[in-house]
Amino acid sequence: MTETRWERLTAPELKALAARDALVVLPVGSLEQHGPHLPVWTDSHAAHNLSVRAAEAVAAEMPVVVLPPMWMGLSEHHFPFGGTISLDYATFHAVLRCVVRSLRADGFSRLFIVNGHGGNIEPLAVSARELAHEFGMPVVATTWPQVAPQEIAGILTAQPGIHHACEGETSLWLALDPGQVRQEKIADALSNAAPPTPAGASRFWSFEERAARPGVRGDPRAATAEKGERIIAAVVAGLARMMRDPALWRRPDPVWTAGRAQQPPAQ
Repeated sequence: MTETRWERLTAPELKALAARDALVVLPVGSLEQHGPHLPVWTDSHAAHNLSVRAAEAVAAEMPVVVLPPMWMGLSEHHFPFGGTISLDYATFHAVLRCVVRSLRADGFSRLFIVNGHGGNIEPLAVSARELAHEFGMPVVATTWPQVAPQEIAGILTAQPGIHHACEGETSLWLALDPGQVRQEKIADALSNAAPPTPAGASRFWSFEERAARPGVRGDPRAATAEKGERIIAAVVAGLARMMRDPALWRRPDPVWTAGRAQQPPAQ
C-alpha cells in the first residue's frame, strides 16, 4: 500500500510528492473533555484516522499525503469539565497560516483540512477563506460528520447525528480502539436535555450551560462497534469524493488583486 502519512516519509519523498502536485490533508481536532468514558484526544484521533483511510482509498489514483493532526482547537467552552487545552482564534489562525506558509515553501499548492471538532467549524470557515486569499491556493475545510450526514443518521438509533461523546463518537472508538473506551463508565454518561436557545442568535455558551451532566450530548449507551464501522465507511467514502472533485481544487479567483474589477469576466 502506498504510504500516505507525512511523518513516515523522508524529505526527498515529500519533495517528489510536491513535484507531483500532491494534495495535502491536515486533520484538525482538539484536546478536550469527552465525558467520563472517552479520551480527551477523541476529535484529533478521529479526524486523523478518517483522513488517513480516505487518503489510502484514493492513493492509487492521485498523489496525497496526510499531515499529523493539529491537536489543539477552540475548546474554551469545555473548561468547566477539566482536561481541556484550548487555543484562541488569533493563535488558531496563526498556526494554520504557518502550516500553509510552510507547505508553499515545500512546493505544495493544495490543502484539505479535515476537522473533527464542532467548536472549530466557524473559525475554520473564516480561516480557509482568508488563507486562500493570502496564499492564492485552494484551502478547503470540512468537518467529518457533515460529509455523510444522511448516511450517519441512518446508522444511529438514539440520535439524529453526531453530538459529543455520544452514540456516534463512542461507536467510532469501539470500532477504532475499544481499549480506550471506559465502557464501565458509559452508563454514567447519559446527558441531560439541552435547553432551547433563540433561533438566529449567535453568542458564546459554555458546554456546562448546554450539557451540564456530565459533559456529554447524546446517548452513548446505544453505541456499538458495528455502527462505528459503518460510520467510518460512509465518511471515508465522502472524504474520498471530495479529494477527487476537481471543482474544489481550482486556484481561487484573485479577488484582492489591484484592478480586479477592471478585468473582463472569465468566459
